[in-house]
Amino acid sequence: MTRQIILNAFDMTSAMHNSHGLWKHPDNIRTRKYKDLDYWLDLARLLERGKFDAIFFADVYGVYDVYEQRKDPAIRNGLQVPLNDPAFAVPAMAAVTENLSFAITVSTTYDHPFANARRFSTLDHLTKGRVAWNIVTSYLPNAARNFGLENMIKHDERYEMADEFLEVSYKLWEASWEDDAIINDREKEVFADPVKIHEINHQGSYFQVQGPHLSEPSPQRTPVIYQAGTSERGREFAAKHAECVFIGGRSPDKIQFYINDIKKRAEKYGRDPDHIKAFTFLNVIVAETSEEAHQKYEEYNKLWSSDAAKALFGGGSGYDLSQFTDLQSDFTYQHTEHGQTNASMYTKDVKNQLKVKDVLKRMESINTDHLVVGNPTEVADAIQYLFEEIGVDGFNLAHLISPRSLEEFVELVVPELQKRGIYKTDYQKGTLREKLFGGSSFLPDDHPAAELSKQHLSHR
Repeated sequence: MTRQIILNAFDMTSAMHNSHGLWKHPDNIRTRKYKDLDYWLDLARLLERGKFDAIFFADVYGVYDVYEQRKDPAIRNGLQVPLNDPAFAVPAMAAVTENLSFAITVSTTYDHPFANARRFSTLDHLTKGRVAWNIVTSYLPNAARNFGLENMIKHDERYEMADEFLEVSYKLWEASWEDDAIINDREKEVFADPVKIHEINHQGSYFQVQGPHLSEPSPQRTPVIYQAGTSERGREFAAKHAECVFIGGRSPDKIQFYINDIKKRAEKYGRDPDHIKAFTFLNVIVAETSEEAHQKYEEYNKLWSSDAAKALFGGGSGYDLSQFTDLQSDFTYQHTEHGQTNASMYTKDVKNQLKVKDVLKRMESINTDHLVVGNPTEVADAIQYLFEEIGVDGFNLAHLISPRSLEEFVELVVPELQKRGIYKTDYQKGTLREKLFGGSSFLPDDHPAAELSKQHLSHR
């Protein structure tokens, strides 16, 4: 069977996501409607009509406050603030769909594994196994202060915390409740068998959790594990834990390098590299004709906010572009405790050395690194090339005008991809993990969680 594209809509339960300044466009309905449940229900129906695999919800715990060392540019431009909690939209969206799945971002730095485990078990129950967890370690200084810290925890230590967070989570999901713990025997007056429900008694460097898990096993037990991060430490974490990796990169070669590197590292943990799916960014401006599509690009570009772009880049990288005043100087890598992927974007990840003026110029217009503009055939050609030549399994599709950009993609691009046999015409049945990998709803035996579960149960 021909390999087919896995497609997620990349979104946020906020007034705006990453379409900087385009809240001013009259067709950008989400700016006014993101607080209304009907908006998210209609979006869910649209995505299922377009046979999207999932909606991927990004999330943050603070305001972008690195650029100009203040929050004003982000707040003024609606940059991921105001922002609601995506978890509350998911059950309602699941109720009006049968196959669309939901990837939700939760930070291992500021959440707690015990509460998070119940959150995902609940969502997995209510969606009948259509949930994934996108693991992040968070990088905004304002987020650290919101959780009582004076400074951010250092980048690599955040991954140490994440490793232990996952260890606790696996124990709760995989080892706390046996499959047949629920008896529901009215005659014996036993609802659940206490012998088959276990404390985990985790004592670690960052977390102490007695247990047991409060939720009975959900359809997938452990949600599908997503991870986004291509730093050295991030790739090692992905190789150990992730089932799906969300990979950025300014060139196809760089994306391909990251995919191959993560899969090679996975073998070190005894994992089958085919048990990891790779996704990259995608943004599309499409119209019936190429001329119309490029006219849209120019129209959108006039509304673009360079301040918002600088604020986003500053939060992700730790580089305050307002401090880079020597336009002719080289824009060089400087270590920060923010996101190493963002810090490398215009430094380590470029073939030719950029000047400060070059980086500032890139903030003045829509980022074209992952943008395809054209008629349906041209857009499908570009997507097919990326899919087949780079070796990604799918894309996280952003959208500049919401929901119009997604409506246009569903109406114009999806049929073209389907004609080529590289995009599904119908959904497979089952949980998200079954749809992505086939086979079981549960983690494969080569995943670290499976081994941890065996060890934990054997010690009882």
